[in-house]
Amino acid sequence: MKAKKNLVTKKSSAKKTKAEVKKSTGKSGKTKTALTKEKTNSKKTPSLAKKKVEAKKTTKVKAAKPSTKAVDNKKLAISPKKTTKTKKAQVPEVVAKTPAKTTSLKYTAKPTPANKVKSILVTQPKPEGDKSPYFDLAKKCNVKIDFREFIFVEGVSASEFRRDKINILDHTAVIFTSRNAADHYFRICNEMRITVPESMKYFCISESTAYYLQKYVVFRKRKIFHGKQTFADMMDLIKKHKDEKFLLPCTDFHNVEGAELLEKADIKFTKAIIYRTVCSDLSDLANVNYDIIVFFSPSGIKSLFQNFPDFKQNLTRIAAFGATTAKAVEEANLYVDIKAPNPNAPSMTMALEQYILQVNKGK
Repeated sequence: MKAKKNLVTKKSSAKKTKAEVKKSTGKSGKTKTALTKEKTNSKKTPSLAKKKVEAKKTTKVKAAKPSTKAVDNKKLAISPKKTTKTKKAQVPEVVAKTPAKTTSLKYTAKPTPANKVKSILVTQPKPEGDKSPYFDLAKKCNVKIDFREFIFVEGVSASEFRRDKINILDHTAVIFTSRNAADHYFRICNEMRITVPESMKYFCISESTAYYLQKYVVFRKRKIFHGKQTFADMMDLIKKHKDEKFLLPCTDFHNVEGAELLEKADIKFTKAIIYRTVCSDLSDLANVNYDIIVFFSPSGIKSLFQNFPDFKQNLTRIAAFGATTAKAVEEANLYVDIKAPNPNAPSMTMALEQYILQVNKGK
């Protein structure tokens, strides 16, 4: 009996425990405390997930901000390089284009119509005496020739010359490009009380300039040399005496005739400014027209435009003596109709005569 009671009590206790387990665990077989914990955990987990997502977003935004700044900094670092490159590329282009425009403008002048020549203006003082090739030209071609100095020469004083610290006696040869150069060279020597040695050699641009030196020195072929009419002709003689120390008396004009040729030939020479050219007042010629105007130096062109800034060539023919004068005419956008010297005309009067006979023929 006791054994049966023990079995009944065991069964009832087992049933009770099963019922308690069912009540406490429910259908899933878990305890209520475990379920409540899971429920609370499940409620907490979405908030943690949201926080993680928000944290990721914030970290992304924070990471994105510095990246954009880095990009901006790169852009700022690149932009000045681009600007500097563009500036460097543009500057030489502008510099290269401007001379091309100026040179094209300088030489756009067209040949002047070859109308009959009746009047000529020579931009030099009137020759003294009755003997001059210009007077013969006027009679032969039946034209009127007037003379008017476009420039006049002022000598540099001895005190001004000393400022340049040029010692004349340090040189063994002198180059004369005109009679004015010869006159003022010997004037300076006289004012400074310099005795020119007899061994001094003189190189003259033309035979007439060489003979003009008889006014100051005894003419001897061994120490006086001359070209035909141009500085280039005289260069052959200068190169034969390249061991000499040359003095080149000149004006204050920036483009000194022959200086470039001497530099190219490696000739030792010194430019000595002993006189200056001054533009004449030509206001009385404002309403006077000539068929031909004859120029002998770039200073004459300078004087023309200083007196008449709006000068137009129109039907006026221009004659230029020497390469530097012709270049100055072209740079002023004027056309050179008559050039001298040339192979067929070594002098200006011969070049004028040939042109006049040609254009006046049958007119």
